[in-house]
Amino acid sequence: MTPPTRILVVDDETYLADLVSTALRYEGFETETAGSGAEALAGVRRSPPDLIVLDVMLPDGSGLDACARLRRDGCRAPVVFLTARDAVEDRVEGLTVGGDDYVTKPFSLEELIARVRAVLRRTRPDGPDPDRTAFADLEIDEGTYEVRRGGTLVELTPTEFKLLRYLTLNAGRVLTKRQILDHVWQYDFGGGDGVVQTYVSYLRRKLDGHGPRLIHTVPRVGYIMRLPREDG
Repeated sequence: MTPPTRILVVDDETYLADLVSTALRYEGFETETAGSGAEALAGVRRSPPDLIVLDVMLPDGSGLDACARLRRDGCRAPVVFLTARDAVEDRVEGLTVGGDDYVTKPFSLEELIARVRAVLRRTRPDGPDPDRTAFADLEIDEGTYEVRRGGTLVELTPTEFKLLRYLTLNAGRVLTKRQILDHVWQYDFGGGDGVVQTYVSYLRRKLDGHGPRLIHTVPRVGYIMRLPREDG
């Protein structure tokens, strides 16, 4: 299997760093966090990431300076800057020192994730496609919004697509109904978790006719995406 894309999130605001890191993990990325430029440099030397999300304002100096140091050290991982400054000259400076994109605070997590995917597509044309998720014979393409099982196109509604994508990104991990509800239907959803069971049944109806069952029930807990066991 293709190893997950690794992203280093650098921000001294622990809450924001954890929030961004969690959102990226939900999207299938592997993440690490750092709270300063020095920590970022050490993290890159220890385990080079595929992309860096870097705050411009850090406790030990500017993120722009940290980016310049990374480039001098030979780090070629693309950098997406986070900043509260949105003047044109600030953006130009960020790109001049080696940044690849610039996201202004406050930002939506959806926007940041879209920018990360766009940068990865642009900078890693021969690498794994960040829009494509696969498990067993199941393929999900966010670019075309298509799902295929064993090469056969499976028509899904937007909610079914989002649910399947979340289960696939977390394949091999048990997800509670609450987790699924929070991520797929968002935290302000007012309904009960019975909707999760209903939509899982919709997905099974559409997927199981093309191969062995992939979405399994964990009694009194939730669901897991995995291959069937030999004992059933």
